[in-house]
Amino acid sequence: MVVRTRFAAILMHLSFYLASAAVGGYFVWHAFHGDRGLDADRQYRKQLAQVEAKLVKVRAEQAEWKKRIDLLGGPKIDRDLLDEEARNLLNRVNKDDVVVILPPQDLVGAKTAAK
Repeated sequence: MVVRTRFAAILMHLSFYLASAAVGGYFVWHAFHGDRGLDADRQYRKQLAQVEAKLVKVRAEQAEWKKRIDLLGGPKIDRDLLDEEARNLLNRVNKDDVVVILPPQDLVGAKTAAK
């Protein structure tokens, strides 16, 4: 009888510790690998760095376009830029421009040259 009560008491404590360890392990595993765990945080930070780098590029491009728009619009127009844009749009050249016409490349030569 004494053996059974001691065995039951030991088994009861052991089962409590095992259950506590399993629950703790579950939470620890999800703290590292879950949807909001450390791995997910690392991936989010990597994506954030990529998006911020792209944002810097886009803002630089936006500033460049804004500068060009300000030169074309407003009280004083930059004549060189206006002339360049008009020639680009109309596909024309000035009489003083030098035009070099290159022969068209065949498709096979263009593919090998691109590699």
